[in-house]
This record gives sequence, structure tokens and C-alpha cells, in this order.
Amino acid sequence: MPKFENPVIRELLDRYRRLWALNHAMALMGWDEETYMPQRGVEERAVATAELRALYQELLLSDQFSSLVEKAKAQENLNDYERGVVRVVDRELRIARRVPPSLTYEMAKTSSEAFVAWSEAKKRSDFSAFRPYLQKLIDLNRQMAEKLGYEEVPYDALLDLYEEGLRTRDVKAIFDVLGPGLRGLLDKVISDGYYTKPSPLEEARYDEQAMRRVNAKVLELLSFPQDRARLDVSPHPFTTNMGVNDVRITTRYEGFDFKRSLFSVVHEFGHATYELQVDPELAMTPIGGGVSLGVHEGQSRFWENVVGRSRAFASLIKPALDQELGLTKDLSEEDVYRYFATVRPSLIRTEADEVTYNLHILLRFELEQLMINGEVRVDDLPEMWNEESEKLIGVRPRNHAEGILQDIHWAHGTIGYFPTYTLGNIVAAMMYFAFRSRVGDIYERVAKGDFESIKAFQRELIHRYGGTYAPKELLRRQLGEEYNASRLLDYLSSKYLTR
Repeated sequence: MPKFENPVIRELLDRYRRLWALNHAMALMGWDEETYMPQRGVEERAVATAELRALYQELLLSDQFSSLVEKAKAQENLNDYERGVVRVVDRELRIARRVPPSLTYEMAKTSSEAFVAWSEAKKRSDFSAFRPYLQKLIDLNRQMAEKLGYEEVPYDALLDLYEEGLRTRDVKAIFDVLGPGLRGLLDKVISDGYYTKPSPLEEARYDEQAMRRVNAKVLELLSFPQDRARLDVSPHPFTTNMGVNDVRITTRYEGFDFKRSLFSVVHEFGHATYELQVDPELAMTPIGGGVSLGVHEGQSRFWENVVGRSRAFASLIKPALDQELGLTKDLSEEDVYRYFATVRPSLIRTEADEVTYNLHILLRFELEQLMINGEVRVDDLPEMWNEESEKLIGVRPRNHAEGILQDIHWAHGTIGYFPTYTLGNIVAAMMYFAFRSRVGDIYERVAKGDFESIKAFQRELIHRYGGTYAPKELLRRQLGEEYNASRLLDYLSSKYLTR
């Protein structure tokens, strides 16, 4: 049976096709900018992107489109997919109407300037050079929250931009469980010492061409569809999709600690698999992609951590590592696994292990609330960061580059984004337990290289629906609960406290 039968919805989708096409073009331009575009092409590319975004906004807010959305909202007896279309376009329209173009422009202009200032400030570890930009971006985000509206606290409006329906109280409830739970777990793992022992592989240099061959073999094992997707190189690994048949991922090659490149590939493969397994009938519609940042991160963390950082996966790919890199020949499969699953408190979020990662997010969540509520002076943020890092993670930054200047997010003005990373880790753990109860031992399948059964499970559970259901509704329908932080603690305990 066709997904879209209502004539008004079909008319809405026909008119939406131009908006989709503009997004398609901007996604391809963004991918090119991060990968192959000549350095001096950035000025013209910026103008072209700005013009296309302006055109998108013009088409979205046009009387023809907005009146059609209102007509669609009045329709009765819509099916789930049709209601999903209405929900998504109505939400996008609401945000576009409430945030004036002048505020959007000022945010874009300030974040562009802030990015340059942040880059230089980080190099010199000089917070004072970034301070005025951060202050202005906080002020702009407060204005954004007021324009968007909220029921409880201003931070809710910003959270909702990145995870539909997420509220401050949701995140607080999560960290009320995770904060003490992770600290207790970390203390036990450190006391045991098994996963904290340094590996010689952390400093070992590798040949880039050899590592490229490893990544290609791993993607072949995972059945990455070369006719619908590709792997490239960029300074910061990412995934972008132009549609259900064109998904691009990237990694980077730093020349040492090869798991950084490897797990970037496996992580981005998880994002790509979500987009590639959306029901083809949803292609070129408002619900033809992943539903939210948190649910999306759940798919990538599932592959990176649950699958990739496992004994079974280490054993499966060790022959390829031995043959191509040669660095693991004299090490056991268990040595490679412990290198993959190392736990060690560290200063840098992006290098954090499974156990400590969410403590980094808790630190940022606490500071963001204070910033948006006006409860902290910007000048006090660096010291607060250092104190919270020491309290939560057990390490204290030696300078601002290791502390408050380490992340790019605030320079981009994206306050409210960080919690979606923790949501992703929780969703990954929820999916792990769902697989175990409904299908069986996932690691028996990983050991055999049977990744198709894992992907089929994900497709039926989450992927095929695209954006049909709002994130919380999707999780309730398919997993029986929303963001259950206890699942993450149970998964980590089973992995790191039992051998």
C-alpha cells in the first residue's frame, strides 16, 4: 500500500520537492567544501550557500507552501507517514516564522567571526581573545530562546532545536542517574586496572596507505554499499547524505594511534547505515532521513562501541591488521581488544572512552544551563570548567586549550547540542539489550562477520521509519521506553566489570 494517499499530502510533497532539491545541493556543496574544494574557493562557495539558504527560506515561508501546510494540518484520517510529514514541515515553518531574519543573520555573522577568533584563541590557549564572541553568542542564544518560546525554562527551546521534544528536565533526569553511576563505575574500573593499562599501539606510527587498506577491508566486512556510498578524507570525520542512495562518510589519518581512524570509519558507517536503510518510499520527502541527532548518534555509537569495541570484532579484524599494518602481529587478540576498549580519564572529550565520555557531556550541560539562565559571568567559565573537570572526571586542564576552548560547538553558537551525544550512547545501549532479548547474542554474529542480521534488526527497529515519528514516540513504540540511562550503566557494567 502506498505511504501517501491523501491528495493534499501528495500536493504538499510535490511542492516540497524544490526544498528537498535545495537541501540536496547544499549538502553536496558542504561535503565538497570539507573534502576536495580548492582552498580559495571558499569565498564564492560562501556566497552561493548563503543565496541558496535565502532561496530555501523564501520558498518555505511562501504563501503557497505555508497555506498548503495549514490545509494539510486540517486533514482527517491521515496515516502515520502522512502525519509525520505534517509534523516535520509544520515544525520547520514554526521555527522559521518565530526567528526573525535579522537574528538569523546576526547569529551566522557572529559565529563566522567567532570561529576565526576561537581557532586563534585555541592555538594560543588565550580565552580572553574568544571571550567577547562567546558573550555575544550567549546573548544571541537567549534571544533565540525567547523568540522560539518555551513552557518551562529558556534552555528547553535550544535543546528542542537539536532534539525534537527534548527538555531540560529530561536531561537532568538522565544525569541524575548517569552522574553518580558513571563515577562509581569509573572508580571500580580504575581500581581493577585491567582496562586502564596503556597499550604500545597508542603511540605506534602507521603508514597511511596501509591504514587506508585496513579501513577498506573493514567496510567490505560490514558490506558498505559502494554503489550508494563512499569513504573520503576530511580534517574532521563526518557523514552527509544527499538522499537514500547517496551517502558520504569521511575519516582522517593522523599517523599514530590507528584506532582513531578505524573507529571514525566504524562510527560514520553507523550514521550512513541509518540513512541508507530508510524506506525508499520516503525518499525526497520531509521524513526521508534520520529523525534526530540523538537517535542518529545512537546508531553510530552502536556500531562504534557495542560492535567495534568488542572482543569479537577485535578477533575478526586482527588478521587484516596483522597483514596490512603489521603493528599487531606480536600482540594477542585480547591485547588488541584492550587497546580498543581502554578506559582512562582524559581531558579531551573527543578522545574519551566509553566510561568517561558522558561525564564530559555532563560538564558542558551544567555550564550551558548557567550561561542561558544568566547565572554565571563569562569571565568565570574557564575556572568553573576546570573545577568541574577535576570533580567529575578526575583531571584538571593545564591550560584553556585543554579546557574551555577544546570544543568548536560554542564558537558555532550551537548551545544545546552537547546532550544529544549522551542520548546517542543511551539509545545504543537500549538497542543492545533489545537485540539480546529479541534476536540473541550479538557477539556470536560479530564473530562470524554476520553483520547483515544486525543491520536488518536496526532497519526494522529504527531506520525504515526515517522521521515518521518524533524521537520520543519512536523510542516508546519500538523499544518500550524513552531515554533510559540505566540501560547505559547496565551495558557498561556488563562490559567493564565482568570478564
